[in-house]
Amino acid sequence: MPSLRIAVIGAGQIGRTHIALIGASSECHLAAIADPTAAGRQLAAERQVPWFPSLEALLAAGAADAVILATPNPLHVPEAIRCLEAGIPALIEKPVAHSVAEGERLLARAEASPVPLLVGHHRMHSPLMAQARAVIDAGSLGELVAVSGSALFYKPDDYFSSAPWRTRPGGGPILINLIHEIGNLRYLCGEITAVQAMASHTRRGLMVEDTVAVSFAFASGALGSFLLSDTAASGRSWEQTARENPDYATYPDEDCYHLAGTLGSLSVPTLRLKRYPDPEQRSWWLPMESTVQEPRHTDPLQAQLVHFCRVIRGETRPLVSVRDGLQNLRVIEAIVAASQSGSQVDLRY
Repeated sequence: MPSLRIAVIGAGQIGRTHIALIGASSECHLAAIADPTAAGRQLAAERQVPWFPSLEALLAAGAADAVILATPNPLHVPEAIRCLEAGIPALIEKPVAHSVAEGERLLARAEASPVPLLVGHHRMHSPLMAQARAVIDAGSLGELVAVSGSALFYKPDDYFSSAPWRTRPGGGPILINLIHEIGNLRYLCGEITAVQAMASHTRRGLMVEDTVAVSFAFASGALGSFLLSDTAASGRSWEQTARENPDYATYPDEDCYHLAGTLGSLSVPTLRLKRYPDPEQRSWWLPMESTVQEPRHTDPLQAQLVHFCRVIRGETRPLVSVRDGLQNLRVIEAIVAASQSGSQVDLRY
């Protein structure tokens, strides 16, 4: 089978990550880089691939079988629509759009087109998520009652000074980090039907939030809570517990999610399961049995690229569709609205 020609649009941090993964793949190769900057042109020269100043120029040259859109958020929708028009499959980095209204515009075009679009919520390709979901699907927890989660970590000062847009609305952890967690929670617990939230920027004093507390209602009737902060000296985040990205310090004794049901509870990503020996004898006076499943650790971005190659070849449908990516964004916008209004925001429609 011939190697697929994949071009990367955008040579920033995540674009460079995709370029490295493509370079190590046996299923595809880097066909070109499109980026208007001198740094992008230099990277293309280093990789010995054609350089284009824009997606439009690349598509006009017929230089790729598929593209990865690693460009700024406001460009995601117009570029994805251009790919649909050109008949070129695309992987769109998250968020799928910079607003729900723009995401709905893309959804209408995507669902009317045979050209596949994959949204880059890469954690959906994590074997840890699949293992946790298998425990839930097996009925080991019974009916889900409650879930608690956290993304507590400390971003250094140069994270903000090197990219000042991160200090302004839209650059805070709700959109940058929490959207990943929403994808995880929807995958594990089902659809989110309502949210309440409080946000603070007291510690950093920037225009964007640094700490957020969120409450969720799920379609199943379960309730959830989540703590998010990028100024907390803590290791309770997916990046620091999942051991999937070597760039982060990790703490294998920590968890970032705890799911509790009527029959048992599961901590993720350690996959510690607690259940009563006799389901008919459940009481806080009685001890539960504890088992630990051996977690599987692989790079979900690499797994996502393998999946994208299968999508390009028409062997499977996108695991994360535009509709999925849009729903994650809807929840995020609801959390922002709830934190600003102090009211519950209903997501049922």
